[in-house]
Amino acid sequence: MRESKPEYFETNRLTWNDKVKVHTQSKFYNLEGFKKGDSTLNTYEIKALGDVKGKSLMHLQCHFGQDTLSWARLGAQCTGIDISDTGIAFAKALSQELKIPADFVCCNVLDTSKYISKNFDIIFTSYGTIGWLPDLEPWGAMIAQRLKPGGIFYIIDFHPIVWMFDYTKGKASMRYGYHQDEAIYEEYEGTYAASDSKMVSKEYGWNHGLGQVVNALTKAGLRVDYLKEYDESPYNVLPDLVQQKNGLYVTKDLLYPLLFELKVTKD
Repeated sequence: MRESKPEYFETNRLTWNDKVKVHTQSKFYNLEGFKKGDSTLNTYEIKALGDVKGKSLMHLQCHFGQDTLSWARLGAQCTGIDISDTGIAFAKALSQELKIPADFVCCNVLDTSKYISKNFDIIFTSYGTIGWLPDLEPWGAMIAQRLKPGGIFYIIDFHPIVWMFDYTKGKASMRYGYHQDEAIYEEYEGTYAASDSKMVSKEYGWNHGLGQVVNALTKAGLRVDYLKEYDESPYNVLPDLVQQKNGLYVTKDLLYPLLFELKVTKD
């Protein structure tokens, strides 16, 4: 078993509560643009999931709900899950303000089935999620349990190589193991969405290789449709990335991928 303690999740919950307060005011999340109709979804996930109108969709680790509500705007019947009570409260208020129906549940994603008994056509998670989980087998089992037969789980996330770097000091330096069992603790000022913020982020995270991600899902009985890796990222996730004309970011030397996407089906 990987190193994990209840206080690690509590530390993360409190940090994400603080992040919600900062992120809802940030240019990165552009809340005013979202309220006017902007979508926060990227082309990867839109292409992968296609027409979601009328389909039930559960969004794991939804932060304060913008992606969840973006899917709802496309016609999905959405439920968002997140460990941050501040984030879920904001998501509920945003749903009501914009008159976009969606359900939001506050819980540790690993405990989802304790709070939700419904099964879904689609389960979705994206961009910086599984690194908050110590072991992926319970995660994979929960996903299989909550999918309908024929249902799809889709993840788009930063490539495991990205998480081998420590970039809290402004320069990316490879520090952490690809298969590291020990929890990674980082404490730094600011957040990815507001580097000039004075809030202090205190975070416990875990690295997961692609094999661990795939095996957690296949062990739960899910069938892999595809696994893809990309040199590009829609987010400036590491120092010294280069922005291309299409708006996506790449490393200067293109030596390693920045994203992966994985789609699986429950037969």
